[in-house]
Amino acid sequence: MTETGLPRSVRAGYGLGSVATGTFGTVPGLLLLPYLTDTLGIGAALAGVIVFAPKAWDVVLNPIAGGISDRTVDDRGPRRPFLLRGGLALAACFALLFAAPDLGSQAVDAIWVLVLFVGCATAYAFFQVPYVAMPAEITDDYDERTRLMTWRVAILALAIMLSGASAPAIRNSFEGRTGYRVMGLAVACLLVVGVIGAYGGTRRAPTGRAVPGGVSLREQLRIVAGARDFRLLLVTFVLQALATGSMLAGVDYMSRHVLGNPSASTVLFVCFVGPALLLTPVWSAVGRRAGKKAGYVAASLVLATAALVLTGARSEPHWVVFAATGLVGVGYAGVQVFPLAMLPDAAALDAARTGTNRVGVYTGVWTAGETLGLALGPGIYALVLAAGGYVSSSGGHVHQPSSALTAIVLGFSVLPAALTLLSLLWLRRYSLDAAVVGGSLPVVEPVETTPADQPEERR
Repeated sequence: MTETGLPRSVRAGYGLGSVATGTFGTVPGLLLLPYLTDTLGIGAALAGVIVFAPKAWDVVLNPIAGGISDRTVDDRGPRRPFLLRGGLALAACFALLFAAPDLGSQAVDAIWVLVLFVGCATAYAFFQVPYVAMPAEITDDYDERTRLMTWRVAILALAIMLSGASAPAIRNSFEGRTGYRVMGLAVACLLVVGVIGAYGGTRRAPTGRAVPGGVSLREQLRIVAGARDFRLLLVTFVLQALATGSMLAGVDYMSRHVLGNPSASTVLFVCFVGPALLLTPVWSAVGRRAGKKAGYVAASLVLATAALVLTGARSEPHWVVFAATGLVGVGYAGVQVFPLAMLPDAAALDAARTGTNRVGVYTGVWTAGETLGLALGPGIYALVLAAGGYVSSSGGHVHQPSSALTAIVLGFSVLPAALTLLSLLWLRRYSLDAAVVGGSLPVVEPVETTPADQPEERR
């Protein structure tokens, strides 16, 4: 590409896709496990399996979705058709996820949730993978990718806070399963907003045509696995997604059983996500001054340290719990900005070295890892609850033993802190920087997608 600076409308248009990714990445992790254990009465261990299994399917599906999008040729651009098709299917499946009829059978309830969540995961793969692949084709400039990701993460933070704060509030406004049904429909509408926004906002974005690798998907994955810095970055990100997923799953349990106030889930969640709205540009500036890797390490240490403060949540004043969660949010803002800005660098370097654009495969593997981490987080949290003797119920609040309360706190504090610190063992070996990457993606030539009134059939 010769023109690396992107107009603000393209940055904002691309960023709107994060309304969908942020919403779907947040609400199931926040409310699906409590829905299963405290509304449907399904045991914590089985509930953890139900939450995890559909996302495990995505680990297989995401690289396939990336390979398919790499081979797609369309007048709208190689990735954009998937935004619309996958995104709208996701919204429909999500509305149905919490809309099961009350047939008085836990088995039927469990099967309904499992099947619809698999549908959500499948549709999400065909939205998310092409969406994440687009930055490496929109711009070939090292710093411009950081600016593009800053827009994306800022909107992502807003979407996460909006969906994560409003979904529990909507649920709490109605009794029992009705609250979850209304919440599911409201969240589906928010997903549609993000999908349409991203599809329309990127219609005139400069983009490269995806070039298929000319080898099998297995061979492409083998090549990707051999990319040392990508592999190190991926392991770091997956471990931190696991930590984030565990904390997200614990918000509702912390609010109801440790803080003793179901409405506190909204406050606790805003404390977790709110700082990202203000500090995403700050972390971006840190990355430009100190380097992306140094900024990523600093953000990770902030998150882990703050999480450890929450170990004493059962005896600490509520304001300390909220303040420590806010400090976790400061670190969380950074650990979202930096890996998303570093991923296109690894994909671009591969394209420069090989002369073949495999960005869809890279992002497919990346999204599979992210999905696995965010799914395993609630799954492991559910196992921690089960080990602590958590009592599931379909009849509302029940008394929990002290061991269960301890498990709730440890899964929200020590577990994510340990995972974040562990991830730094891989991040410290990451070596890509501006001098190495060089901002070059020669095989992705700039082309303007056709106006909306041009033929849109896939060729």
